[in-house]
Amino acid sequence: MSNVKELQTRINSVRDTEKITNAMYMISSMKLRKAKSKLDDAGPFLETLHTGIIDVLLHFPEMKHRLFDETLDDIDEKKTRGFIIVTGDKGLAGAYNHNVIKQALSMITREDKLYVVGEVGRHALHNAKFDLDPDFLYSATNPSLHRARIIGESILDQYRLGTIDEVYVIYTEMVNSMRSEVITEKILPLYTKEFLKQEIVEKRLKELGYESREQLAKDAEDWVLFYPSPEKVLDKLIRNYTIAYMYGILVESSASEENARMMAMQAATDNADQLLADLSIQYNRARQQAITQEITEVIAGAKALKKKRQKADRRKEIKP
Repeated sequence: MSNVKELQTRINSVRDTEKITNAMYMISSMKLRKAKSKLDDAGPFLETLHTGIIDVLLHFPEMKHRLFDETLDDIDEKKTRGFIIVTGDKGLAGAYNHNVIKQALSMITREDKLYVVGEVGRHALHNAKFDLDPDFLYSATNPSLHRARIIGESILDQYRLGTIDEVYVIYTEMVNSMRSEVITEKILPLYTKEFLKQEIVEKRLKELGYESREQLAKDAEDWVLFYPSPEKVLDKLIRNYTIAYMYGILVESSASEENARMMAMQAATDNADQLLADLSIQYNRARQQAITQEITEVIAGAKALKKKRQKADRRKEIKP
């Protein structure tokens, strides 16, 4: 691109783009800090609910619960799976949305029920001819506990009614500031063995002052009272746990999206800087070439004028 005017226009355009990408980087940085703060605040609440569920299971080891016991494992019929897929509402976040959609497409079938959070995921799966829940229209921007409660209760209700037998969630976890990973987790039904791992049980028994689960269960029969019943208490704990877990997933996904957008905008800003440096060199060379050409033309014009004057002077000398 040798034209100086064209180069100047291109440089101005790249500078304007760089301002936009830098501004988006700063906005994503603030949103990421906000998401991390929300995640840190939700952690103790989720941990307390987790501990409460463990306590009920430890005190009443024989108790069965629809949301906990794998009652469908012995059934030969095909299970109806539900997938909660969390994407973003917009692009410009690197491969964030692409990775989630790619993972979802590798797992889902036409028979599965899909619950998609985020406009990008809904648009992509709709174009792929998948049937989406028409009433499940939730944004991924600015996740809130209210939104997580609506989503969690909706999924729990459909699970209790038998509309779905298993619930999976596909979302992005931010491993660190440089790397994110797409996670697929089964959230319903809950597995007792995951809550009663040996190391978890031993730690909780030590905190409660018991040496064994048998001793704790025996004491529970004598003096532990759950009102109105252990089943109702567990049901309430699982409901709140599912909602809190869903909130954590939404916030984690939001943090991952903003982190991916930060990295993408930083890369775009760096590329703009490099492009500006290259264009500046081309612009300076073009300017120097133009100036050199103008000087050459001026010198050539002066020489031509000088020759013209010399010819005129000779004519005057020759003229009698």
